[in-house]
Amino acid sequence: MIKRYFATKDNTITNAFNESLTSQSVSASMGQSDILEVFSIYGQVSSSTGYSVEESRILIEFDIADIEDDILNGVIPSGAKYYLRLFNAEHGQTVPRNFTLETYSISGSWEEGLGLDMETYKDLTYGNGSSWVSSEGSTLWQTEGGDTWPTNVVNQAFSTGLEDLEIEVTDQVQDWLDAVHPNEGFMVKLLASQVAESRSYYTKKFFARGSQFFHKRPVLEVRWDSSKQDDRINFYTSSSLAPAADNLNTLYLYNYHRGQLVDIPAVAQGEIYVDLYDELGASALTLCVDTPATGGWIETGIYTASLCIQTTASTLYDVWHTGGVQYHTGTIETKDASALSYPPENNLVISVSNKKSSYSNNQTSRFYFHIRNKNWSPNIYTVATSNPTTEVFENLHFKITKVVTDETIFDYDTTDLSTLLSYDAKGNYFDLDMSMLEPNHTYQIELSLYNVATKTHEQLSFKHKFRVVNNEY
Repeated sequence: MIKRYFATKDNTITNAFNESLTSQSVSASMGQSDILEVFSIYGQVSSSTGYSVEESRILIEFDIADIEDDILNGVIPSGAKYYLRLFNAEHGQTVPRNFTLETYSISGSWEEGLGLDMETYKDLTYGNGSSWVSSEGSTLWQTEGGDTWPTNVVNQAFSTGLEDLEIEVTDQVQDWLDAVHPNEGFMVKLLASQVAESRSYYTKKFFARGSQFFHKRPVLEVRWDSSKQDDRINFYTSSSLAPAADNLNTLYLYNYHRGQLVDIPAVAQGEIYVDLYDELGASALTLCVDTPATGGWIETGIYTASLCIQTTASTLYDVWHTGGVQYHTGTIETKDASALSYPPENNLVISVSNKKSSYSNNQTSRFYFHIRNKNWSPNIYTVATSNPTTEVFENLHFKITKVVTDETIFDYDTTDLSTLLSYDAKGNYFDLDMSMLEPNHTYQIELSLYNVATKTHEQLSFKHKFRVVNNEY
């Protein structure tokens, strides 16, 4: 899953010379600009001590309290990864190539400031805002150019100079969450060794938090694998065709009470047991490992158990119990493993089974997908007597684009698996926090499935459009 947090303040600070090249703009503040800028300029002014070096740096901060609340409420799990994302701003000036930007944690408090002027640097702090020499009005940095912690420094190389900044800052954020350092935000600047070179790197620009372009504003992006693979719809009987690990099936129990997931009081976060039956009222079947299978709590109101069984029964019943009390009885339609004479093709027909005309930007919505093979040919009896079942896939990822601009908002993430779809008895699905999307626009879902033959992720032909609206009432 993906969560985004927008910056609460940002600024560009510089020691660049003014237009007359007679003094440096060390008191300039650009906190209200819609652009953030990083550069170095070599040799505009010469003196008896050598040639001048001018530099520009970015300061940016996010509200960690919002992240702490989401961790406390179980939204963000331990092990999630954090990424600082700044988006390239195209401009008509020169763009440097083959440079590296470093990201530090700032070690002291600072003010954003009220300045706008990024050309002549005439907007000074006047007691409000940070600059090259001051952090808050008349309070000076200990080191000109800003104070930073020396640990957990991360960097990203740029080749064309047109790339976005997308850099993992998990260690820095974790230090803030663990109160190792106070959260004072990030500093982004050129690699010190490149600033010291006898050449200029002018100029790299990003959109600031005040940008009119919603999806170009700086974000702290949190990613983690939130997928749940409930094999109730994908339950395979034990087979010699599969390795032992693949013969295990994971079942989920969801304990809803009055519309809310709640823990079973007698179980709490302890163990729960599962038996399988081929006929209710008969004796429990013997499982491959332990009978009954031992399951447990994974999050509020949700329990899982992994088990395997050798059986020819087409229908099984799973009974969840502990202490002589049965809590739930479910139904499972089994599948048998089979070998093929050729690799399977990803020739699928896909639709959103719970689609809506629009989604509010203040909610998290779930998208379910009905998937079937394109060459599926039901007969009259099949259509008349059964509901079409959906296929589910373990390596299915989603991508979100904004239709009017064709820009990718969330790309396929096959590294941190934040875009990996879950599945349960109703099919593959994913949850999306709509507050991360600009309201009153249309977006498009695309899907990618891992191809076992080519060992690559393959873009599927499916596309689904949906609209996000701002419900103010």
